[in-house]
Amino acid sequence: MEVRAKKALGQHFLTDLSIAQRIAEALIVPCPQAESTEAQDVQKQDGPMPTLEVGPGMGVLTQYLLQRPDVDLRMVEIDTESVDYLLVHFPQVNGRLIEADFLKLKLERFFPGRFCVIGNFPYNISSQIFFKILEYKEQVPQVVCMIQKEVAERIAEKPGTKTYGILSVLLQAWYDIEYLFTVGEGAFNPPPKVKSAVIRLIRSSRTDLGCDEALFKTVVKTGFNQRRKTLRNSLKPLIRAKADRENWTEDQLADFTSAPVFDLRPERLSVEDFIALTLKLA
Repeated sequence: MEVRAKKALGQHFLTDLSIAQRIAEALIVPCPQAESTEAQDVQKQDGPMPTLEVGPGMGVLTQYLLQRPDVDLRMVEIDTESVDYLLVHFPQVNGRLIEADFLKLKLERFFPGRFCVIGNFPYNISSQIFFKILEYKEQVPQVVCMIQKEVAERIAEKPGTKTYGILSVLLQAWYDIEYLFTVGEGAFNPPPKVKSAVIRLIRSSRTDLGCDEALFKTVVKTGFNQRRKTLRNSLKPLIRAKADRENWTEDQLADFTSAPVFDLRPERLSVEDFIALTLKLA
């Protein structure tokens, strides 16, 4: 019994067992966590770490995670063929396997406390998976995943480069990101047309941005949506909204937009710079 790789689900099944084992071993338990976080004070980790594998497919990574006594594993899989395969070949997943779309799952139903996320993420929805994880950032202290190399580099990138973007800022605001290793096309069936990479995200000690979080996201996304423009131009709607709220004259508006930060393009700003800019636009 084999599972057909479905293009619509972005499936490329990992076949290199040594890579699967390295990914499983990259999950650090107990999770590194800053001493000052409230979550640590409230939820001391006793026993195995609740962990969710996204898209186990035919279980190449699952088999190594199941061998870890420090990991309390659950899996979420949308593909019915993969679900059937896992239940036949790995009977121990029975009762641990959630047949559902991860992006639509209410994770608090299955994880009332902290839990890690691991998996070989489908490339066509990897960005959406990260946005979902951000919704649960207070519960997710660690993520280990294999994704497209280009996306991995973008997420781990520092300010000042062309690959630095929306996901870089939003994830780095809450997580310390480590690029672990590159995986070649030959490790998969069918082989993807691009290289892959494994990264690890560890929740930082930040408990609050110090600004309105929704506005922060809006500023980041609006700035990068026209990344070739300076922030003075790309953020015009937000600047105008502030001017209208505060009944500025044209001179006051010109004075506000004369700040040096508005001469920059978004990729030049660090997380801290974006926080400062959000406070300025509030």
